Amino acid sequence: LRILPWQLFVEMGKDGEFDIDFKSPAAASPPAPAPAPAPAAAEPTKTEEKKKEEDDDTPGLGNGGTEPGKYVWTQTLAEVSVTVPLPDNTRGKDLSVTIARTSLKVGMKKDKGEWIINAPLTKPAIVDDSFWTVEDGNRLVINLQKSNQMEWWDSVCEGHKKINVKKISPENSSLGDLDGETRKTVEKMMFDQRQKAMGLPTSDEQTKLDAIEGFKKAHPEMDFSNAKMNM
Repeated sequence: LRILPWQLFVEMGKDGEFDIDFKSPAAASPPAPAPAPAPAAAEPTKTEEKKKEEDDDTPGLGNGGTEPGKYVWTQTLAEVSVTVPLPDNTRGKDLSVTIARTSLKVGMKKDKGEWIINAPLTKPAIVDDSFWTVEDGNRLVINLQKSNQMEWWDSVCEGHKKINVKKISPENSSLGDLDGETRKTVEKMMFDQRQKAMGLPTSDEQTKLDAIEGFKKAHPEMDFSNAKMNM
């Protein structure tokens, strides 16, 4: 049994013809009056524009971001890559790096008590599959394998600058790599995109059309030839 998030309503319009509409149960009650229009906002100052730019939560290239003065990071659904700039000629033995399931610590051994990163991770990581390496003697690259490889991280560590995961551009992947439920969702989205491109109803719209046809068959005494439909 499939429970649909809407109900079919058939009403007699002012012109004497039937009006057919789809509404959620909550939307069936009369709508609240529209709020009064807000006054026009003043144009932002340069200071406000700068602050807005600093607060921008749009993901950067690689679906990650930057923690100012500390590191840059990117991610796929499977892993997070953190790149930390280092002084020239830094070697692995010069570093203190601890990757735990729920925390990350990075520092230079010579700077005892001082840490570049020392915070809880936003999401759990798989420690055994995570690793770090020093590249070109001037940057530390940390690869964190995600425990949940079906979700995006909005930051590497708690308290660090966040990105808006809703603005992420999904990575290219094969449908065969996805679990059954996720694959079904992606296939539905692809089907709906093809239908829209051809000017045909999407899967949800087709379900509504089928409901209307079923209602018509159940009520042959009603004339729907001039009915107005709100999809």
